[in-house]
Amino acid sequence: MEKTKNSMKIGIPRAMSYYHNYPFYYGFFKALGIEIVLSDITTKQTLSRGAALVVTETCLPIKVYVGHVLNLLDKGVDKILVPSLQSVAHKIYNCSKIRGLPDLIRNVVKQDFTMIEATLDKSEKNQGLYSFLKECAAPFGITDETVIKNASKEGWKIYNNFMVMCKSGLSYPKALNYAKQGKIIIDSEEKGQPITVALISHGYNIYDDRTSMKIFDKLDKMDVKVLSALQLSKEQMSEGVKTLGQQAYWANEYEMTGAAGHYLKDNKVDGIITVTAFGCGPDSLMIEKITRKAKSFNKPLLNLTIDEQTGEAGFITRLEAFVDMLFRKKRAKLISNMKLENENSVQINAEFIETK
Repeated sequence: MEKTKNSMKIGIPRAMSYYHNYPFYYGFFKALGIEIVLSDITTKQTLSRGAALVVTETCLPIKVYVGHVLNLLDKGVDKILVPSLQSVAHKIYNCSKIRGLPDLIRNVVKQDFTMIEATLDKSEKNQGLYSFLKECAAPFGITDETVIKNASKEGWKIYNNFMVMCKSGLSYPKALNYAKQGKIIIDSEEKGQPITVALISHGYNIYDDRTSMKIFDKLDKMDVKVLSALQLSKEQMSEGVKTLGQQAYWANEYEMTGAAGHYLKDNKVDGIITVTAFGCGPDSLMIEKITRKAKSFNKPLLNLTIDEQTGEAGFITRLEAFVDMLFRKKRAKLISNMKLENENSVQINAEFIETK
């Protein structure tokens, strides 16, 4: 029987794991002939609609995710991917809200649709990546393992190209756009910004312009170069976790304590900014460790917490104050170094005269 046009469409909420996994999903589903329908970018309405359906204590990223599911339903999408990402490596787990995302959506969204709740659990047998991908493809009548494995290769091709460009310093939106076009563009131009900060957070907090209040754009306008976990290899982040005296347990630990540990040791990084959602249990533990370690490295640190009540004015004020402090500290260091060089030059000249 011929498949209807709508039956070969999959909705993907532009939230949570989307920010890391979408390049792979794009290549994978495209290779299978399945059209991806993305929810619209996050707006105030997206957030308020999601927040209205969950308890107040629910963290901001989950509220945003619920809002994006509702947006896809408004678009008439009848199959939506709501993955249960239990464990991304052996004994490396996600938080309970991410693991139980399908159950949450099932309980709060009462509209009729097919929820593709594929499970990834690398701590259990037979629940690895290919099992996950088969669950993603099954609702579309695709069960041939060879077809699915070949499609996964296309997914990895797009994902790897995306990561290569991110590591080269290309911005997230540009890297994603070029990767989808099958291109690899390396941006070798350096703007020569005088201050460099490491932005430590989960992708869903900082690459969503609404929740992060366009923090990358704001820092760029302040003449600040921004680094994140996307510029680091898995090995560098693993070393970073050890630097903080940690042992990885949480799935997002690498992009938090791993990235922080790496950048704390980097003398080219002038300061660290963390962005976390209010009420996130795992993050609160990781931020405490990062804060303590930053003091021992004498590295300036700004902790920013976001929720649906966060005001942009206060957010910008704290950013500006922190960046201004970094500029003043950098100037003071440069002046001190210049004085030291002059003193050394005078001493050398004096020794030369005495020798003569």
